[in-house]
Amino acid sequence: MYELLKIIHIMSGAVLFGTGAGIAFFMVRAHLTKDAATVASVGAIVVLADFLFTASAVVVQPISGLGLIHLQGYGLFEPWLVAAYALYGLVGVCWLPVVWIQMQMAKLAKAAAADGLPLPERYHRLFRTWFILGWPAFAGVIGIYWLMVAKPVF
Repeated sequence: MYELLKIIHIMSGAVLFGTGAGIAFFMVRAHLTKDAATVASVGAIVVLADFLFTASAVVVQPISGLGLIHLQGYGLFEPWLVAAYALYGLVGVCWLPVVWIQMQMAKLAKAAAADGLPLPERYHRLFRTWFILGWPAFAGVIGIYWLMVAKPVF
């Protein structure tokens, strides 16, 4: 049971990080084209990927993590686990608005493409916020990986 749960936990962590990195890459590449139709198309795919993959991993991570904590005999409030919970919360606080922002950017780009217009200023403001929120989220996930591997004593 432990090995299966550990594989599930590792794979969902990989999905969480990999989907986030992929989404960031594709959104930035679409943005750099400055083409509203490209941004609209990629934006729709990115939003779908976030709901299918990222959201699923967000649910699986704590469930599998709690199972692993129990099976390994750790207390729920080990300092390294509390630090991981805090980072997971930070990632979530960044990710939730990012999903909404991606949806708004895709809508704005779709409307601009339909009207034959360039991407509006609101899109660019949202993109900057999206970009800024991505950094602490990625740093948080990397920090969680480190905590899971190192299990440091504070």
